[in-house]
Amino acid sequence: MKDRKVFCLNNISPVGLAKLREGITLVDSIDEAAGVLVRSADMKEMQFPPELRAIARAGAGVNNIPIERCAEEGIVVFNTPGANANSVKELVIAGLMLAARDVVGGAVWVRDHAEDPNIGKTAEKAKKAFAGNEVYGRALGVIGLGAIGAQVANTAVQLGMTVYGYDPYISVDTAWHMSRAVNYVETLDELYEKSDFITIHVPFLPSTKGMIDAAGIAKMKDGVRFLNFARDALVDEEAMTQALESGKVRCYVTDFANPVSAKMKNAVVLPHLGASTEEAEDNCAIMAVKELQDYLDNGNIKNSVNYPDLNAGICQTAARVAILHHNIPNMLSQITSFFGKHGLNIENLSSKVKGNYEYTLIDLSAPMPVDTVERLKEIEGVLRVRRVVGTSVDTQ
Repeated sequence: MKDRKVFCLNNISPVGLAKLREGITLVDSIDEAAGVLVRSADMKEMQFPPELRAIARAGAGVNNIPIERCAEEGIVVFNTPGANANSVKELVIAGLMLAARDVVGGAVWVRDHAEDPNIGKTAEKAKKAFAGNEVYGRALGVIGLGAIGAQVANTAVQLGMTVYGYDPYISVDTAWHMSRAVNYVETLDELYEKSDFITIHVPFLPSTKGMIDAAGIAKMKDGVRFLNFARDALVDEEAMTQALESGKVRCYVTDFANPVSAKMKNAVVLPHLGASTEEAEDNCAIMAVKELQDYLDNGNIKNSVNYPDLNAGICQTAARVAILHHNIPNMLSQITSFFGKHGLNIENLSSKVKGNYEYTLIDLSAPMPVDTVERLKEIEGVLRVRRVVGTSVDTQ
């Protein structure tokens, strides 16, 4: 396999970096890197060198990466969905308990009365102010049944809760792994009407921004407890502030501190701790390294946010060529005709589409000359051509 250079834009878990094969070197500058490993560093204004082929985000969110610009430059962007799911799930369950019982308020009271020599007796009288409810027998609504939401739903069932799940895009894999005791509802309104607690686990998109708004909150039970460990922008914070003031929402637990949420009444606001465990950081780093390495070595894509997944395995022929291009009519016929005109026999061809972009992997019976690569790039709509296997140089 070819030697590769990878740049870490953030500190990446050593457990993940240990998965890099021999021949892949960590470098101190992005200027010479074929791949980048990143966590939270802001890449939106960065200029990328022509040698850069891929960016792997050790985490699920990719708001710090210019996804569309990368696609146009032929740079594949990966994330690691599900790698931190257990870590977030455990914090959500902790948040569920904090919403049910005023543990935070009680702990603050003890701290404030630490100098009271009779604090034990005083606490017996004060604790009534922090009484709450058990979650056993209560109803939990889970909005979004992806990797995290499904785990939360399953754990809540084990806690003796009645669980209602809503997700119009639930995957077959998730459905197989979800408890049969989870009640699937077809509308948010039904979930709102039945739930004592509600937790949201959907991606932040233009269509989901502010989806928990005043109209939705009005349909919820009086005194509902709401948990948000997904993204703060999913909740209309002005509407949530008003609902907390009126008592419509009894408690709001969120993992996203900002100037608005930090001042909310009856809110427990955490400093984005969802994936802040050693295990989650290790798991995300391992997945990111594997994705990046497989793409650089074999041209395979898994968990990309701007190009389609495509796995052609390990090349068994003389050469493999990877072509990133726009999803436009007649593109594949142009590409295959090109190879035929240049006397290159195609043994295997795989192609997948994601939105405006398409990815094509072609295995050839003979290596592809450099000058032929340059001519292929001249086809309108082709963004990048890589000779993945069958040459000593990985051509852009």
